[in-house]
Amino acid sequence: MAGQEFGCHLGLPRALSGLPLSPLVPGYGRLAADQHAAGLRHLGEVLGAAPAGLRVLDGLYVPDGPRGGRRVDGPFLDRLAQGPGPCAPLAAKLAALHRRDPRAPRRVVLYQLIGLLQDQPASRRPRTAAELGVHPDETAGLVAAAALRPFLDRRARDAAESLADAGELRRLHRLRALLDRLPPDSGDREVAALRAWLAERLDAVDGHLRTGRRAEDEGERESAGDAYLKALREAADDHRALRGLVRVHRPESGCRPLLRAELRPDHVELSWQDRPDVPGGWRLLRLCRTDRGRPVVRGVPGADPTTAGTAADEDAPLGAKVRYVALPLRDGRVAGPPLVSRQLLVAPEVGQPVLTDGPGRIHCTWRRPRKAADVTVEHTEPGPSGARLTLRPDGFTATGLPAGRHAFRVVCHYRGPDGAPVPSPGLRVTGTVHPWPDPVRTLTARPDGAAVRFAWTGAQDAEVRLVVWPGRAPAPGTELRTRDLPPPLDWPGRSGAPCPPPGTCAEVAAVAVLGARALAGPAVAVEAVHAVPGLTAERLPDGQARVTLDWPDGAGQLAVTWTAPDGTDGGGEHTLTAHAYRRGGLRLPVGPRAVRIRAATVPRTPGAVVVVPETAETLLPADTAIRYELVRPQRRLLRRVPALLRVSLAAPGASGELPEFVCVARSGDLRPNSPADGTTVLRVSGTDLARHGTVERELPASACPAPYRLRGFLLGEHAVSVRLEEPSPASLVVR
Repeated sequence: MAGQEFGCHLGLPRALSGLPLSPLVPGYGRLAADQHAAGLRHLGEVLGAAPAGLRVLDGLYVPDGPRGGRRVDGPFLDRLAQGPGPCAPLAAKLAALHRRDPRAPRRVVLYQLIGLLQDQPASRRPRTAAELGVHPDETAGLVAAAALRPFLDRRARDAAESLADAGELRRLHRLRALLDRLPPDSGDREVAALRAWLAERLDAVDGHLRTGRRAEDEGERESAGDAYLKALREAADDHRALRGLVRVHRPESGCRPLLRAELRPDHVELSWQDRPDVPGGWRLLRLCRTDRGRPVVRGVPGADPTTAGTAADEDAPLGAKVRYVALPLRDGRVAGPPLVSRQLLVAPEVGQPVLTDGPGRIHCTWRRPRKAADVTVEHTEPGPSGARLTLRPDGFTATGLPAGRHAFRVVCHYRGPDGAPVPSPGLRVTGTVHPWPDPVRTLTARPDGAAVRFAWTGAQDAEVRLVVWPGRAPAPGTELRTRDLPPPLDWPGRSGAPCPPPGTCAEVAAVAVLGARALAGPAVAVEAVHAVPGLTAERLPDGQARVTLDWPDGAGQLAVTWTAPDGTDGGGEHTLTAHAYRRGGLRLPVGPRAVRIRAATVPRTPGAVVVVPETAETLLPADTAIRYELVRPQRRLLRRVPALLRVSLAAPGASGELPEFVCVARSGDLRPNSPADGTTVLRVSGTDLARHGTVERELPASACPAPYRLRGFLLGEHAVSVRLEEPSPASLVVR
């Protein structure tokens, strides 16, 4: 029926007879993704032809005036690309397509419109065409085109949209596979021309491959390489050409490959140097076989293209043998012979093994590959020794080893592509068990005056070193290296014993040392307290004593004790803080008898061995008092009897020497202030007082003009230790 076929009786001078089966523009996938991200149903909406004004049957037109139309050409697209709208970036891409092929924008829009109509039932297609913005005059023709062009399912549509990319990259075998998904007789002249061009190029590839095989069979490796290289330039995905290049360029035995492939715990590291004739970069490929033995070529992720230097392949199949190829590129095509690595088994060994020894033991740590199914260890040298191996995920420990060198073989196990277990080649690690000292078992210390004497047990045939650790001391038995020990104890010595400086508070540890190995031992706390300088004491009434001293630096508390000089009677103890002493001084209830007062710094470390460099002490004599009184005689008839001065000693438990007693007289109403402030009328020696206890002496009759006043004084070096008890001043007036 007339008007039911595309281009028939439509009055269109250049209506298409072949409909686009494919957009045939490189990068169509990215272009379509940007279109969908912009919320557009088809790229024709970028042109601003809505509502219902887009013409596509006889070229790509948008409305221009009441009845006219504007062809979508380069200048039009460039103006859209420079506009402020959200579609400007897409218009710029359409402009680039137009510069490359002026027919490309119409082909893409027509391809998309036909696809959108074919997704709808036939009854809804006219309405859908109008909703898509197609001009009413072309709606029927476009619907007819959708009915005429073969329908493409999702798989065929993906193939159609990938044709240009495969051709752009010269991936001829993929292009052939994509064309095989499309209908063979679609009426699309562009696709038909592509099929013919592909057949011609594949024939050329086969010819180059035949030439290369003949040259290879004749031993002409260079000629074979040139032929294979021509084939690969024609078809970048021809694995036959690639394998031929690998055969003729793989490194010979004993030669260092230009492409180095080294196995790491989690990847394969590739390294190579650039060449001056390679301006466009490199393409890295991995060659291996599947579980059924079929050869597979894969690009190294992130390395197509890449620059020379290093690259990492993190997706290499575990348990498979792989080989890598680096292809030099120019303008995206192979530009020269490849670099080929040696074949490599992808079975990584453990990484960063570290071996340390202990007494009869070797401890090993490593970094285990993430995908290793298991790791085994074998003690290989020096032979059967009864060693016991304990495996851990991050290493092993071998015990019961004699001193000397030992070797172990560490093997990682993987699942190959076919599921079979694949062991790694194995890594040989070696370590040496050194002689270790016998540990120090006990450590004791005792003070010896200002020194400390240490004693220990154990450490046979080893040096015992006393040290002070800068931090927390390691537990006894901890294995150490001699180079890591702190310096030996450097306290000054006296008679072979170290003397800690006053103020020292340290934990002294014993370490057994044998060569470069050492074992930590026990420790004891030692504290050398400060001496208390300037200790003095004086008596107060009621059996009290006032104690004065110079508070030592850094001391928190002092312990003050008092005892009888001979140690027979009980005494007392008082703990004093610096704050209390500075606030109120120190008074002690020592009683009337003689006492020895000692002061020492209270240690700050519980359980420490305390060293007191010097003991501060002072002897406080007994509470000795000398009393005197004026004894007035009774008057006798017709006779004047002179007055007496009675001097008595009151000293419970007194011992030692006594001061001299002097009585001074002064005329008038004022008492003498000192022994020199008046006339000496009487002297009683301390010896007489100590012998007799009480001495009475007559006052001289002419001491000084009466009336006068008397006063007693104590003289000599012992005067400060004896208290003078004076009577009432009124009783000492002589008239």
